[in-house]
Amino acid sequence: MAGCFDNPEPTTTMTHPNRPTILTGDRTTGPLHLGHYIGSLRARVQMQHEARQFLLLADTQALTDNMGRRQRVTENVIEVALDYLAVGIDPAISTIVVQSQVPELAELSQYLLNLVTVARLERNPTIKEEIRLRGFERDIPAGFLTYPVSQAADITAFKATYVPVGDDQLPMIEQTNELVRRFNATVEQPVLVECEAVLSSVTRLPGIDGKAKMSKSLGNAITLGATPDEIAQAVKDMYTDPNHLRVSDPGQVEGNVVFTFLDAFEPDVQTVDELKAHYRRGGLGDSVVKRVLNERLQALIEPIRTRRREFEADKAEVMAILKRGTLHAREVAGATLAEVKGALGLTYFD
Repeated sequence: MAGCFDNPEPTTTMTHPNRPTILTGDRTTGPLHLGHYIGSLRARVQMQHEARQFLLLADTQALTDNMGRRQRVTENVIEVALDYLAVGIDPAISTIVVQSQVPELAELSQYLLNLVTVARLERNPTIKEEIRLRGFERDIPAGFLTYPVSQAADITAFKATYVPVGDDQLPMIEQTNELVRRFNATVEQPVLVECEAVLSSVTRLPGIDGKAKMSKSLGNAITLGATPDEIAQAVKDMYTDPNHLRVSDPGQVEGNVVFTFLDAFEPDVQTVDELKAHYRRGGLGDSVVKRVLNERLQALIEPIRTRRREFEADKAEVMAILKRGTLHAREVAGATLAEVKGALGLTYFD
């Protein structure tokens, strides 16, 4: 991606001064999946009509623990962009931004780093859990440890008032607001603004194996571009109730991944409630419930997959969308950075 935004062209106006501002995004480590869709993407599509929305393709942050796999990170910038467009993000009203191409974010991060201690970063529950999952122990990449500050810079650079996140990211929002308050107190001016987390009604979707949240790296995800056969196989493999050995046996709904997915994706609540009641009293086989879920997921993903293929056929236009969005983002982040530097007294030249 380096150099792809050379020779900047004029950008169209994407600002909506009377609307709240939203900042959200994803690390570019692979195509997005149903966990992303239910956790945030669906809400982003709706909120783009109600707010000024920036969506960050967070390739810089993806490199904090993927430097040895950097090609995967850069290649997936276009893959995540395709997923955004396929689910219904409209680049005419939402701004899609490539993080590494907005140097203002890195500079703002540097200033914010002076307002937080290493001990505070290590206490961040989200970072602690991610360090545990990756087995870093004390061998933590510095960039990964300071990830919350980078995220705070992203949010504050656009003066976002709302940030759609999963519940596991709430500590990051808390730390962002801590940094905002500390910065404003330091310069004795209300330069940066605090933000509020926006949670989905389904904040975390388990993987099809039922052992962890849905994750590309764990191989337990259903991507937004999955084929009909891939969807069917994933549903077939889904974890249910291991004690539900015969159709006549009463089954447990709690912890049953198939029912968790039905709660998340089936809009007919009455039908789901009836299936749960039948399953609990016995007489309902797993294959029947899985068939219902498969039909629902096929109907959900088919139009997304179709739109994704249409955009994929014209990657030059997708890159043009990213270029326009990123140039606009630089204008907005640059204005905030100028305020920050002015408040810090770092304006030596006209």
